[in-house]
Amino acid sequence: MTLAAETVFRPAIPPRRPGKPLSLLPFLWISWRDPIRMWSERHFDEPQLHGNSAFGEILVVSHPEGVRHVLTENAANYVKGDLQRRVLGPMLAEGLLLTEGDTWRRARRILAPLFTPAKMATLNARMAEVCAARVSGWSLSARGRVLDIDSEMSGLTFDILSATMFSDELGGEARGFERALNQFLANGARIDPLDVLGAPDWAPRLGRLASVRSARFFEQRVTRLVEARRARIEAGDAPPDDLLSALLLARDETGGSGLSDEEVAANILTFILAGHETTARALGWTLHLLSRQPEHLARLQAEADAFDVFDPKWAEGLAWTRAVLEETMRLFPPAPTMARKALAEDEIGGQRIGAGATVIISPWILQRHRLLWDDPDAFRPERFLPENRKAIDRYAYIPFSAGPRVCIGAAFAMQEAMIALAAILRVAEVEPVVRDEPRPVHQITLRSREPMRLRLRARRTATPVS
Repeated sequence: MTLAAETVFRPAIPPRRPGKPLSLLPFLWISWRDPIRMWSERHFDEPQLHGNSAFGEILVVSHPEGVRHVLTENAANYVKGDLQRRVLGPMLAEGLLLTEGDTWRRARRILAPLFTPAKMATLNARMAEVCAARVSGWSLSARGRVLDIDSEMSGLTFDILSATMFSDELGGEARGFERALNQFLANGARIDPLDVLGAPDWAPRLGRLASVRSARFFEQRVTRLVEARRARIEAGDAPPDDLLSALLLARDETGGSGLSDEEVAANILTFILAGHETTARALGWTLHLLSRQPEHLARLQAEADAFDVFDPKWAEGLAWTRAVLEETMRLFPPAPTMARKALAEDEIGGQRIGAGATVIISPWILQRHRLLWDDPDAFRPERFLPENRKAIDRYAYIPFSAGPRVCIGAAFAMQEAMIALAAILRVAEVEPVVRDEPRPVHQITLRSREPMRLRLRARRTATPVS
């Protein structure tokens, strides 16, 4: 099913540069302010672009065969670059996102059994309960309320994370975590010119200095939580059956030890940044797009009205809901760019690259590429309906990455987002407040430059949330 051309919505995007390469100072300035503005029109037209710069050899890969080669077929040759470790290392150095080699393989073996679809299915009812409570707290009326959607979705996904991972032991700290996370992403997680230039770690980064308090907040709260739960386990007190207990009790299936408290804390911080934050952003962009597309909003409301989380096949009844979420993540990938460093020489798409070359795979480019997508900047969820989904190349759409390092929490994130969206749309109409479109900005995740505000009204025929 395809909508008539006049009803298709094309959300605003940052202007794209002409094809001329950036010189050093403009590159550093754009990297600091908003890295997605560095891409030119050529990046969306050509399968890959190769060049040499003051920072060495760079290859931007935007075709499925090349993405498959880097992320799967020859993944052992590619590691996370130094830049990502410099930016995120102070908080996530021991987490699954940044570790490499045997350390990563061991942690992945230990963590993978905790995130199987069967394990995640046991969390459905708790997720629905948390979502219903959050939505009920909005006290929607026929006149409606204008909500800061970014903040509300951050609060909602944090509530879900707190309930499922920590059995609500974080209590009322959601606002504190949200403030600290916003400060970290706005300052400490920015690409500092000194990081790009490879300056030594002792050289002060202004953004990192501004975010020291937020990083310390995360570390102290999470460390305290891990230590308290570990003490409870060692004292023989039966711990809550949640993901934190599972992390602390998990063992390496090859006979090795489990995760240290430091590794558990780093992975919890990773789940907050790579799970809670990315899902919140996906939900925010989804609600924005639905506010501009009443036809799709009505379809999702109809699915939400019939939604029953206790039905084992509930996800099959949310086909349009899943399609809308997937199309949103195509247009607004929560993690818009991935960088890898080649350990040895290689060939990608006929292009030889040397050891040490930087290979960039950007879902922001790949998922809007003109050679891969029909009308790539249009919001067309029908692309992802079951009858159309199989036509999409696995390596043309990678919101959760791909290959051995595919996001371990992908199943958790999708079921969380679908349940949350159904809970919201069962009771709410969603309307824009202003005509101006929110502009995406790359701050590790893809956020709105200005607060995203929408009006939510109580539906006249709302189905009570169960």
